[in-house]
Amino acid sequence: MHIHILGICGTFMGGLAALAREAGHRVTGCDAGVYPPMSDQLRALGIELIEGYGADQMALAPDVFVIGNVVSRIRLADGMPKFPLMEAILDAGARYTSGPQWLAQEVLQGRHVLAVAGTHGKTTTTSMLAWILERAGRSPGFLVGGVPLDFGVSARLGGGSGGTSAPAGATFVIEADEYDTAFFDKRSKFVHYRPRTAILNNLEFDHADIFDDLAAIERQFHHLVRTVPASGRVVVNATEESLQRVLAQGCWSEVARFGAGGEWQAQGTHDAFDVLRHGEKVGRVEWALSGLHNQMNALAAIAAAEHVGVTPAEAAAALGGFRNVRRRMEVRGTIDRPGGPITVYDDFAHHPTAIRTTLEGLRNKLDGGGHRGERILAAFEPRSNTMKLGTMTAQLPWSLEQADLAFCHSGGLEWDAAAALAPMGARARVAAAIEPLVAQIAAAAQPGDHIVCMSNGGFGGVHQKLISALRAAK
Repeated sequence: MHIHILGICGTFMGGLAALAREAGHRVTGCDAGVYPPMSDQLRALGIELIEGYGADQMALAPDVFVIGNVVSRIRLADGMPKFPLMEAILDAGARYTSGPQWLAQEVLQGRHVLAVAGTHGKTTTTSMLAWILERAGRSPGFLVGGVPLDFGVSARLGGGSGGTSAPAGATFVIEADEYDTAFFDKRSKFVHYRPRTAILNNLEFDHADIFDDLAAIERQFHHLVRTVPASGRVVVNATEESLQRVLAQGCWSEVARFGAGGEWQAQGTHDAFDVLRHGEKVGRVEWALSGLHNQMNALAAIAAAEHVGVTPAEAAAALGGFRNVRRRMEVRGTIDRPGGPITVYDDFAHHPTAIRTTLEGLRNKLDGGGHRGERILAAFEPRSNTMKLGTMTAQLPWSLEQADLAFCHSGGLEWDAAAALAPMGARARVAAAIEPLVAQIAAAAQPGDHIVCMSNGGFGGVHQKLISALRAAK
């Protein structure tokens, strides 16, 4: 089969492309812009990428067009369609489907699907769970919204399968996004996946471009719970009131709660802790990760893995070797300085809570590791649709409390970033372009600083530009 993917460079659609290629399909695709790591992965797979959405791509004559949710029927100021290829597909009556629907029909059918949902931590928890199953000899398939360092790819079929048909006992771990499926299917992506094991990690208001309020998102999570069979397991964060409201709408499966008040809990520090089930020690995790959020992610992954026969002790031991995901506090470079190196990190944080969690985790790691007093400089780009709308500007000073200095890239925003960050006083700086932002950070940087660059996009290559500027200033 030849499939042509519209919006192929998104993390989900890029992973889908990798799965289709592994299954032996011919895969081509188009997008309006590409950046690593997904573009590198696609090129390495030999997938042909076409820039833009020109109607001339109809000449490829694929068996089916797979439509990403970046595609819409928006018209530009001159009245021309933003996605002329989509208009041509509709005019021709060509066969098309959404990415989640194609995945459900062609890959997930017949497999034990373990789905990881939540506002935060989906990518990391999905990667943890896949790694646990890998170390347990289960050879899981997976689709992750990032590139796990332990696998080097964002998706694979798993189970020794040479095609999309599922081997007996095959497992598939998937990052289950609540964002809408496509312009023609406004349900959340995850309702297509039909998991037997579902993790509900947390739930806050997000995606203000498609959801009116938190209750609307809770309803979508309830739709996910409705699809889990009676023999399935729903692994739920016990500390989240929003998730308790989701379950109150109805649940027909076993519920396993983790965190304070749940049967699965952690005892110890964030980087070395015992795993308790009903108060009894069942495993121990010792790893290089930091932060309460990662400890909670680990509990969720361990509880989910147990549902497919991996003991908590096995799962906890596996996490000792877990190396996390690209763009999750990934060190991009260090610059030697008398008095201590300057370290530059890349992180995917795209929501005020995620920003705060990332910075708190780093602060705790520094303070607990003999680096108390070393400064954190946070450079961030409000790039997600929710952040661009300005829905959460009031939370930005709160999210940046652990940063000694904060630098905001305000280019393209329709709200006043300087005004939003005014409560931070001189600790906050704003720049409308990447070059002056880099200059601000480089001028402020001191020996021993930790510079965290946060965005869910390419951030204009700020990481390498900053590293180059700091090295040039030696």
